[in-house]
Amino acid sequence: MDGKGYFKADDKFAAFRVARAVTETMGSAGISSRKNIAAERPIVVMCIGTDRSTGDSLGPLVGDMLVKWRLNGIHVYGTLDNPVHARNLKETLVNALALHPGAYLVAVDASLGVLGHVGCITVGKGPIKPGAGLKKELPAVGDMHITGVVNTGGFMDFLVLQSTRLSVVMRMADIIARGLHLAFNDYSSISFRDSVSFSQFQLMDQ
Repeated sequence: MDGKGYFKADDKFAAFRVARAVTETMGSAGISSRKNIAAERPIVVMCIGTDRSTGDSLGPLVGDMLVKWRLNGIHVYGTLDNPVHARNLKETLVNALALHPGAYLVAVDASLGVLGHVGCITVGKGPIKPGAGLKKELPAVGDMHITGVVNTGGFMDFLVLQSTRLSVVMRMADIIARGLHLAFNDYSSISFRDSVSFSQFQLMDQ
């Protein structure tokens, strides 16, 4: 993470850094890494965006990747086939919280920023306001959030999202999905196997 709290997608350890940040953020909310935590408080991942815009497809791409792992106690909303976007966000949010009372909500969305932060990922406490950059009034979402800066903002943002490079979005989606997978492994009954363990990474990063 650099001085402003951005994880760079070209860092080969980016997924591990995202995983550690997610674990620490959830831990600060009082969620421990006990294996049965999902049974006590379900986790909902709200992947916001649409496949109709390259830049705004970050959330659905992450959702598509996460559902393939079928982690117990982790409930994913927002995929390429069933995106969560401006028109259905409020309804989806209400339904998700009704189905999973007391859930810890992780919001994933694309964002626009300055040129130097394009291709970077942020992990933080509290909700995000989807659509704020496009002047849309949507409900705040999340106990925590993960955003990927897909392009520069400030002028004709809608067209900027449409012209965003798919390779940038795919790279960040892969990192976010793998980071969440690593972090959520502590909250699911499914064991995760990888050639480099999270604990090894923590030692390497010290």
